[in-house]
Amino acid sequence: MRYLKLAELYDAVSSTTKRLEKIKILSDFLKHLDASDREVLYLLLGNIYPDYDERKIGISSQLAIKAISKATGTEKEKVVKEWKSVGDLGKVAEKLTKSKKQHTLESHVLTTEKVLENLRKLPALEGKGTIDKKISLITELLTSASPIEALYLVRTLIGDLRIGIQVSTIRESMANAFFKDEKEGAKKVQEAIDKSNDVASVFDIVKRGKMNELGKVKIEIGKPIKAMLAQKAKNVKEGFDAVGRPCAIEYKYDGFRLIIHKKGNQIILFTRRLENVTKQFPEVADFIRKYVKADSAILDSEAVGFDKKTKEYKPFQSISQRIRRKYDIEKLREELPVEINVFDILYYNGKSLLNEPFKKRTELIRKIIEPHPYKIIHSKQIITDDEKKAEEFYKKALKDNQEGVMMKNLEAEYNPGSRVGHMLKIKPEERDFDLVITGGEYGTGKRSGWISSFIISCLDKNKNKFLEIGKVGTGFKEKTEEGVSFDELTKKIKPLIIEEKGKNVKIKPKIVISVTYQEIQKSPTYSSGFALRFPRFTALRPDRSPSDVATLKEIEKDFENQKRNWKYG
Repeated sequence: MRYLKLAELYDAVSSTTKRLEKIKILSDFLKHLDASDREVLYLLLGNIYPDYDERKIGISSQLAIKAISKATGTEKEKVVKEWKSVGDLGKVAEKLTKSKKQHTLESHVLTTEKVLENLRKLPALEGKGTIDKKISLITELLTSASPIEALYLVRTLIGDLRIGIQVSTIRESMANAFFKDEKEGAKKVQEAIDKSNDVASVFDIVKRGKMNELGKVKIEIGKPIKAMLAQKAKNVKEGFDAVGRPCAIEYKYDGFRLIIHKKGNQIILFTRRLENVTKQFPEVADFIRKYVKADSAILDSEAVGFDKKTKEYKPFQSISQRIRRKYDIEKLREELPVEINVFDILYYNGKSLLNEPFKKRTELIRKIIEPHPYKIIHSKQIITDDEKKAEEFYKKALKDNQEGVMMKNLEAEYNPGSRVGHMLKIKPEERDFDLVITGGEYGTGKRSGWISSFIISCLDKNKNKFLEIGKVGTGFKEKTEEGVSFDELTKKIKPLIIEEKGKNVKIKPKIVISVTYQEIQKSPTYSSGFALRFPRFTALRPDRSPSDVATLKEIEKDFENQKRNWKYG
């Protein structure tokens, strides 16, 4: 398939902000897409592999600049100057390709197969000469590209496609194209995507028009599955009203999600972002082998840090570095031990349990896990319909340094990747959100050279875009050893810069942080229409992806529900 055809689709989809129009354009495209071209669906999401695959393109703006320079015969300084003026490296590549000085003999028609072939070679390159090899692979594509192809090639390379397509758009488009008269079409497509995390393999089934085959897609040991997420409730009474009585009430742990796969003695650990962190937690694999009685299983759990001397539980930020660090594993294991709290099971001895009621799943956990405190336990739980008992349990969770409690409907199924109303979290009144950094501003004085003010954004799921909701500059440290510093965060952000104008930068939405705030206000300044009053950074969340951040709908709901403080109107 010609890459030009795909680039023209990108152009058509990005020309409208209306979701239904995007779905119609994409539906028409999918109807005529040959099954042999199914991997084009990865490119539509700005990827080269399925979601569960850890290999990513990983090209920085600086490397892309070098490739544009070489492919178009333009001096690097001019490319940088254009970038600072236009603010979009894709647009720069498009402009310079129109007037490029060099036309090489190797120039040929660009195909999606060739684009995928070259892009897939990039993550595998390492060692001496890696940068030159990467530039050569990118230049080969750009030399053959038309202006519009160059635009979207470069945006794909730096992870900033800007066409407003997410998995939900592809789901609706598949259903619209092939199951238009089927009421359950979109739901069945989504369930298959949730189990496989592979839009291309689901397209294979959908293309054949066999909706019943979607139900045959199974979760697999070793292939990561998206975690089910909870909605919020203000208090225990509201929780009971939503999930019913009696219900299961469990500790809400202040840790990070681990989805644990077991097949014999083979253990694989995945984060909520589908990242394989098995090497970072060798002791967890030992716990599973020793204390979980199952030939095969997929367990949903929370890893919680604790103090070795006092045995007190510690907040997430005190152990967050263990997720990313791939060296000094044994040292970190000793300094930052974790306890695994298992609260759900998705698969057991060859059978999926996704459609089994939670009551059955939670009973099974207590049969197959041999609890060993400070190693692995099943979640602390009560099943009750009594508000007084529920309140006492909630207070005990807080006393034990946990975030609060979860309330769960006993008959509910497990819905991977969904934020469900049958599982609710209840926390103290302190207001907080997970948000993604989308911009920033370089500081002055002693903060010169660092980005010291960060634009934070929520997710508008209807428009598939991130919307600004404020700036945060407090809660960070001057020195890295004291906590998350401006220097540390600036280093993480620099490779993600996609636009620079003076001291202001636009940042690829990759870094998720937790932020507390005093209240939400209406605001014409930010694209969300809201602003957080007195936001304060509390933690980096490397275990969470941008798609996990607070949604505009959640912001609106919290704005309506918040108790107004008369001092601030």
